[in-house]
Amino acid sequence: MRTKRAAVLAAVAALALGLTACGDDADEGTDNAGGDKSFAAGSTMERLNEAQAITIGTKFDQPGFGLKGLSGQPEGFDVEIAKIIASELGVPEDKIEWVETPSKTREDKITEGSVDMIVATYTIKDERKERVSFAGPYYEAGQNIMVKKDDDSITGPESFQDGTKKICSVTGSTPIEEIKKYVKDVPSQLVPFDTYDKCRDALQSGQVDAVTTDNVILLGYIADDEDAFKLAGQNFTKEPYGIGVKKDDAEFRDFINDILEKAFTDGSWQKAWDETAGTFGAELGTPPAIVRY
Repeated sequence: MRTKRAAVLAAVAALALGLTACGDDADEGTDNAGGDKSFAAGSTMERLNEAQAITIGTKFDQPGFGLKGLSGQPEGFDVEIAKIIASELGVPEDKIEWVETPSKTREDKITEGSVDMIVATYTIKDERKERVSFAGPYYEAGQNIMVKKDDDSITGPESFQDGTKKICSVTGSTPIEEIKKYVKDVPSQLVPFDTYDKCRDALQSGQVDAVTTDNVILLGYIADDEDAFKLAGQNFTKEPYGIGVKKDDAEFRDFINDILEKAFTDGSWQKAWDETAGTFGAELGTPPAIVRY
């Protein structure tokens, strides 16, 4: 009798232990759903962490920074910077939704809530701050000009002051506004497209004489076809790239700035560059000073 009772008690104890173990697993699953991160209640960081998902805007047509690859996903320096931020939010890489954001749509994408942030060769400018906020900068580029390899007639932006040559850039971008200062007859000389791929194609076909945008983007095109293109002259602007977020979301902006400063010192910023735009021969330089406001 005692033997039977002991067996029953042992079975009950084993069942209880099993239920406790299952309960522990369930609790662990709940606790780890958002990783081991903890954020202020009501913050953008908490929302994204709990959702375990983030929507990020970037370019799909810029070698080295944001180019849609064979995998169907964008690849480049901007993409890697965005992944660093997502990781610090506790969001897995496969839970990032990438949204193509051409230059002219960037502010709209943020203000309408289509994206949580934008990392897309996005130059920090005061007029843009009227609609969105910026973290960063995380890189400083410079505007340059790309021409055909055998063209020695264009040596810089001043080459367009005689009114004879056509140059292409992207609608809504900083470069298209900057080159207007040098072009004699904007309507006839300046050819706008919505992507830089179309500008490159126009240069290749002879529709335009040059393409202008940031040097690192042009270096990506040159690396793809060194026999076809080259840079003409030196950089003639400074373009600090920032990360766009909703206007006045100071907590999220500060959070991203903290991550960038950490990346500058822990090697992840340099690693992201070396594996992307750095393969084109462009120099990363020293980390830019974060602008907090």
